[in-house]
Amino acid sequence: MKRILTGIKPTGDIHVGNYFGAIKPIIDLWAKHPDSEIYLFIPSMHAFTTLHDPDRLRTNILNGMKMYLAMGADPDRFMIYDQSYIAWHAQLTRVLQCLTHMGFMERMHVYKDAVAKWTATDLSVGTFCYPILMAIDIIMYDATHVPVGKDQIQHVEFARDIAQKFNKMFGETFVVPELFVRKEVQTIIGTDGRKMSKSYNNVLSFLDDENTLLKKVKKIPTSMLGIDEPKNPDECNVYGITKLIITEEEDAMLRDKYLAGWLSFKRAKDYLYEKLVAFMSPIQSKFAALDDDYVRKLLTENAEKANIIAEKKVKDVYQKIGFTL
Repeated sequence: MKRILTGIKPTGDIHVGNYFGAIKPIIDLWAKHPDSEIYLFIPSMHAFTTLHDPDRLRTNILNGMKMYLAMGADPDRFMIYDQSYIAWHAQLTRVLQCLTHMGFMERMHVYKDAVAKWTATDLSVGTFCYPILMAIDIIMYDATHVPVGKDQIQHVEFARDIAQKFNKMFGETFVVPELFVRKEVQTIIGTDGRKMSKSYNNVLSFLDDENTLLKKVKKIPTSMLGIDEPKNPDECNVYGITKLIITEEEDAMLRDKYLAGWLSFKRAKDYLYEKLVAFMSPIQSKFAALDDDYVRKLLTENAEKANIIAEKKVKDVYQKIGFTL
């Protein structure tokens, strides 16, 4: 049986990139493999590397959980939990920190990106050790498959490496996870032409109202080609988002209009906005209908289930490395 795991860091609202990069792939996998176990979690401990506002963090966790449910995560069939409710994450992180070399961490993208943005005095140890905690998220629950975007591949590869290293040193303990990357959505473009990311403030959020959404769509950069000139849709930032939320038939017709020169960028943006509203509205309605107390109760109940699995794994690790007499 497959155990598929993913999560979205609660540093802001869940956006289109999150949905197509993490939520939809895991729901699609479950549809194809209904006997699989789905683990969908809130990585709140990861968010704390940069988000130190407790009220905002609580709101993001609650909204993230509600958005998972609104997007189709079945609470009766998915294990949906908050990472910070399970103390074993921190305990196992300490063990693997002692088995990971500094030089390896310095080569990780998350560290290089952080160094490029901040000075050493601003960079937390938590950011440096981010990949280790992410590896724990995966291997502590014996996940077999992890849907990720292109930028997260290195992290899952590290989880594979550290699982193999531990198994070689102390005996078979961790499942070595497999990557699942949907090539068509490896990188989802944001409103500024870069990868869609909360850190770039270029996201199309599922909590945006229609006016905010329209303003964001209008700002998407395009080329200087004229209205009647043929355009390559694969080089258009607007099309890069639109193709995710339309049918194959709609996509074929849209591509024809680009190539024939029958489509202005203004009309392309208007079309994207119309499709975004139609795509997001049902999810927004489901989100609004969810009761906060129900969501908190679900988080507490699922934390108890996750704790049982995590405790068993960490006690096994402690026994093998010599912590248990």
